[in-house]
Order: sequence, then structure tokens, then C-alpha cells
Amino acid sequence: METLLEWKEKIRRFYSKNEVYMVPIIKFFLAFVLFLIINKNIGYMKRLDNVAIILVLALLCAIFPVNAIILFGVMLTLLHLYALSMEVFLTGAVFFLLLALLYFRFAPKEGYYTVLTPICFVLRIPYVMPIAEGLLCKPYAIFSVVSGTFAYYFLDGIKRNEAVLGASSENATATSKFVAALNQLIGNKEMYLVLVAFVISMLLVYQIRKLSVDHAWTIAILTGILLQFVILFAGYLILGIDGKVITLLVGSVVSTVIAFALKFLFFHVDYSRVERVQFEDDEYYYYVKAVPKISVTQSKKQVKKFNSNNKKKTAVHKGERITREALAKEMDIDKELLK
Repeated sequence: METLLEWKEKIRRFYSKNEVYMVPIIKFFLAFVLFLIINKNIGYMKRLDNVAIILVLALLCAIFPVNAIILFGVMLTLLHLYALSMEVFLTGAVFFLLLALLYFRFAPKEGYYTVLTPICFVLRIPYVMPIAEGLLCKPYAIFSVVSGTFAYYFLDGIKRNEAVLGASSENATATSKFVAALNQLIGNKEMYLVLVAFVISMLLVYQIRKLSVDHAWTIAILTGILLQFVILFAGYLILGIDGKVITLLVGSVVSTVIAFALKFLFFHVDYSRVERVQFEDDEYYYYVKAVPKISVTQSKKQVKKFNSNNKKKTAVHKGERITREALAKEMDIDKELLK
């Protein structure tokens, strides 16, 4: 454990020292992964399905605020939808406009969670997102995960039904395409199930981790993951959705591990040394519970060299002893101080 604490301190110091470089690198990496996922899943406009274009967009996102990743991601998605069909493009434009109003109204500073949510869906570990927000954010931050979830299921539905949505006008009318595109949201029962599980678990985790009880974060993580699993498992059975249980189980386990890693990084405390303090003023009594953080400070070894006034070095060879008088003369102090 001490080794992990030392590494944690090293990482913290490294990030603090190099934050001006680390933040653009993180934004570049997230943007590149997100744009790559968009191109690989709905890359209908072949001219945009190019690594060079993704690199240029990711570099621009590294310079601008994190919400630029969302903006460029929406633009890239809409261009791909336009290549699929005009009806899908218009539906997507209205959909993303509504999401933008929701996101920028309630959680404009939580762009990282909005970007990470669809990435985690692709990695099959979306269950960590509401847990992470419950541990690290305020309740309104859930709108960022909600926005990312809406976007993922909308685009996933477009991908699954691209044959119908991209059919020529001879085989499908414009009205039928609009209905099919809207049905990716309105008729997606799995999406509503996931949103309910995410919102409830996030709010529960937030409330538990604020409690003044020992191991509040641990209880919050386990409760949130278990609640998500129960809601989703029961929902899949009721809705008759097959093939999701194994993914749910593995994803929940991996999400739990990630959540405990976040706890170690942001809330590693020693409950064995809890102190409770009581004091008062003219109007109130105060009861304070103080829980110390666990940290390790790296010791620095210092080697002092004692030189004479004339800056000549005195060497003590093997087998050679130095007298008190010689040492006192070397250090330019009274020999009586060396007794």
C-alpha cells in the first residue's frame, strides 16, 4: 500500500507540475478516440473517414475548451447522417439541438463526462459513469451522462437500421424515414431503462457519499453498482432483451474496480484516526468530525560536506582515524563541543 501511495503522490506532483501540457494531451486523446468511434460506426461519408482528418480535428480540440470536442463530434456526426439521407440528417439536427439546450442549461462544465459516456458504452463499461459523477460531482452533472447516453443510443439505432434509413426514395418515403429515425429514440425501451438506472444510482451514490459515516464512499460505490445491476437485470428480463446479462456482469465488475481506483485517487482516508471536535460560539454548538487523509511524503537525503576555510578537502582513508582536535580544526569549532 505504501508503494501505491508513493506512486499516487508522484502522479499528483507530475500532473500539477505539467498541467499546462497534460490537459491538451488528454483532450487530444479523448477527441481522437471519439471521432474514431464515430467514423467506424457511422462512417457514411467516405471523405471524412480518414485518420488525417481525425488527427487535425483532435489537434484543434486540444487547443480549445473541452466543449469543442462535443461540437466537432456533433458536426462530424451530422455530416455522416447527411450522407445517409436528408431525413436522418434533419432528425439528427433537431435531436442534437435539443440535447445542446439540455446540456448547456444544466451541465456546461461537465464536458468530459459527456465525451466519456459514449466511449464507455463502446467499451461496455458505461456503468462507471453515474458512479463517478455521484462521487465527484453535484447532482445536476447527471445531465452530461444523460446527453451522452441519448447520443449513443440514437447513433446505435441509426447504425442498426441504416438499410431502411438509407434506402432510395423508390423503396421508402420521406415520412417513413422520419418515423424510423424518430423511433430510434421514442421506441427505444432499452435506452429508457438504462437512463432510469443511471439517474437513480447517481443520485443514490451522491447522497450516500455525503453521509458522515465511516467508509461512506465504499458503501456508495457498492450500493450504486448493485442497484444498477438489479434494475438493468430485471429490466432486461421484463423487456425480453437477450444477450445482455454477461456484458452487464463483466461491465459491472470492471466499473467497480475503476470506481475504487477513483476512490483511492480522490478520497483515500484513515478511519482509524477519526477525531471528533466540539466547540461553541454565542449562537451555535458545533460538532465536527475530522478524518485524516492517507499520504506519504517522500524523504529527501541530504549530504553535507564540511570544508576548511581554505576550501581544501580532507580525505579520511580506510584504516585512518581522525582526532578530536583535527576534526574541530577542520570544522572550525571549539573542540570542547565534540565531547
